[in-house]
Amino acid sequence: MSEFILSSCSTADLTEKHFNSRGINYVCFHFMVDGKEYKDDLGKSISYDDFYKAMSNGAETKTSQVNVGEFVDYFSSFLKEGKDILHVSLSSGLSGVYNSACAAKQLLEAEYPDRKIYIVDSLAASSGYGLLMDKLADLRDDGYTLEQLYDWVENNKLNLHHWFFSTDLSFYVKGGRISKTSGFVGTTFKICPLLNMDENGKLTPQQKVRGKRRVISLIVDKMKNHAIKDLEYSDKCYISHSAFNTEAQEVARLIEESFPNLKNKVEINNVGTTIGSHTGPGTVALFFWGDSRKNSLNYSYHPKP
Repeated sequence: MSEFILSSCSTADLTEKHFNSRGINYVCFHFMVDGKEYKDDLGKSISYDDFYKAMSNGAETKTSQVNVGEFVDYFSSFLKEGKDILHVSLSSGLSGVYNSACAAKQLLEAEYPDRKIYIVDSLAASSGYGLLMDKLADLRDDGYTLEQLYDWVENNKLNLHHWFFSTDLSFYVKGGRISKTSGFVGTTFKICPLLNMDENGKLTPQQKVRGKRRVISLIVDKMKNHAIKDLEYSDKCYISHSAFNTEAQEVARLIEESFPNLKNKVEINNVGTTIGSHTGPGTVALFFWGDSRKNSLNYSYHPKP
């Protein structure tokens, strides 16, 4: 049995079965729907279908990160068992949760001086963050030590690509991330913004694409242009979506058709309730290993749960 715990936040947007089968522990964010608070517990407290249906019907949603006290309690449960911890947090470009985890670490170091706690800013989100955790589980199972895993993730996390598109701009307008005018024009002309995650872990608009079919083709092209070994890519690929399964399945089909050496079939997950509170329904996100994300900036916005 491993002498250290591999940990993430629920915002890695994997299924509970996936987390458990890979030995990845997770701590839950929180969200509210019309004033009622829930744990972001992978669709158990409220199903993803019901959550996105409520958003479509005008429900007000808010999110809150894991606070310092929650991290202290969560980490303590492992430290008491004599376990060290590698916790990888949701991107600091989207949330202040990394700082909360670091503050909890500082509080616990005096109480558990013989234990090691490593905190990593993933600079990742949703199932891209999940793909990163899955890779760390692979390396742990291959015999990497705690220190080796920490070094690996710090040196390689920017090789994880995130590409997103959205067909419903109303929630971006509602959240103040685009103007009402831009939202109106985008909706009228069926503009689907294509975004990625930059080197600072912030969502970065890259292109305004007219039409769903075109943006689906373009997101696949991004993987062709950036994936390790190009079309010979042989690692895993994940997709997440917010109430947009048909479009996610089409992206997966095109990926599997284009990359014959893919490791396993494309894994499709739901965009969780924390990330989904900001995107709303109608989003598809694609994640894979590729060239470095450095020097790929245009402009960015970064909502903080």
